[in-house]
Formats: sequence, C-alpha cells, structure tokens
Amino acid sequence: MKDFLDRRSVLALGTGLSAAAATFPVLAGSANAPKETSQDSHQRMMRTIAADAPVVSMMIYPKMVALDLIGPMTVFSIMRCNIELVWKGRSPVSTDVGIPFSATHTFEEASRTPDILFVPGGILGTIDCMNDTQVIDYLAERGERAGWVTSVCTGSLVLGGAGLLEGRNATSHWGVANLLPMLGAHHVDERVVQDGNRITGGGVTAGIDFGLRLAAMIKDEETARRVQLIMEYAPEPPFENGTPAQAGAARMETMLARRSTMDAMAKVAAQKAGKRLGTL
Repeated sequence: MKDFLDRRSVLALGTGLSAAAATFPVLAGSANAPKETSQDSHQRMMRTIAADAPVVSMMIYPKMVALDLIGPMTVFSIMRCNIELVWKGRSPVSTDVGIPFSATHTFEEASRTPDILFVPGGILGTIDCMNDTQVIDYLAERGERAGWVTSVCTGSLVLGGAGLLEGRNATSHWGVANLLPMLGAHHVDERVVQDGNRITGGGVTAGIDFGLRLAAMIKDEETARRVQLIMEYAPEPPFENGTPAQAGAARMETMLARRSTMDAMAKVAAQKAGKRLGTL
C-alpha cells in the first residue's frame, strides 16, 4: 500500500509540473517550450504588417454607422494595410448598432501623411462633426497631404465641410446628397464616385464597393479580386429596393417624411459650412 501511495504521489507531482510548464513555459526551459504550430504561424503572419504597408487613417466618431467603417476596413485589413482608427481621444465612441469603437490614435498621434484618409457616415454624428472646428481642422490639414481622400455615406458631407470637395464630383447617401453643392461639390448619382484622388461612396453598403475599387488602385485588380473572393462578396439582394429609383415614389415619400428632421438639421449644418467656405 505504501509503495502504491508513493508511486501515486510521484505521478501526481509529475502531472502538476507538466501543467505548470504548459502554463508557464519559461519555467520548463526553452527546450520544452511549446513549438509553434502551422496555425500559429499563419495567425502570426496575418497579424504582421509590413513596414511599407499603406497607412489608412480611418476617422471614427460618436453616432457613426458601424458598417460604414467595417466594410472598407475589412478590405484594408485583408490587404494588411496599416490601419489607424482616429479620434480626439481614446474613449469608446458610440455607433448605430450599440457596439463602441475606440481610437488607436488621437488626432495628434495619427499619421501626418496617410496614404488613405477615410470618413464614415452616420447623419447625426456627421452633423456634429461638421460643426466641430477640431474635426474640420484635422481633416483639412491631413486632407492636403493624404494620398487618397475618401468617405462613405454621409461622411462626404464632413469632407465637404472641411473644404476637401470643392469643385469635385462626389456622392453621398441619397437622403443628403442634394446638400453637396452647398459645399462646392458636384453631386453625381453613382454608387462610387472618383474625382482625382477623391473617392466617395454612397450609403452604407457602398463601402465594400468603394473598398474593393480603391484596393485595385493602390495595389492591382488581381489583389482586389482576391479580397472580394475571400469576402465572398457576390450580393443578391432579396428586393430591388436599394435605391430611390428602385423604391419608387410612394416609398420615397414615406421615407423622406420619416427622416425630415434629421435631413433639415443636416441642411442647416451644410449651409453654415457653405457660408464659412464661401461656396454659398
């Protein structure tokens, strides 16, 4: 019995030491440290950002639409770009779906010469940004130096408020696209509009189209096609109702009535910006 107990104690001690070594491999010595698996290697490679990777400064702000950010951000992430989420501070900002985002860089810390400067939409947050001199000054300063100045949805109104769309073709969400001329831009009714190094996308889901189109420009078409395949982006909407023309006059009348207060607030902000810029 005594021998059995001794043997059992030794086995228990050995098991405990093995578990400790697995939890704290440094205690086990480098020779016994867990070897990197192929899955570990792949994950490490996916997290590695090359020193010369494009720098993408993506502004976030309270009350933005999360999908405006996530769509193109997924494209840039698959391409292993150096992505900065930029805001005034690092406290989490709210989104339309209740999932907060935190900045990785403040305005002061963000790249001075980003390859891509991007602004998402979200009409209530957009209005606040258009009236915020700190936001406008940041975008105006970075926009002069950025390789590409871009937006999705109502983010184009913020770019316009910073004077970055004057004399340019641009688009926005259909609810406020008519305000672009107040900011000196020419509204073009297309899903993604490019004018020089300015690229603006329409409402929300256009962010994926925008991201893939820009991917082809900063890299090549084959890369963009690979990203599209990885994302399995082959939309088949259940209804032909994604644009004002498809929705028809009756539905549009109802939709415009429901959002009339927000759109009126956006118009006031656009008028204020237009007077400041001298475009009105």
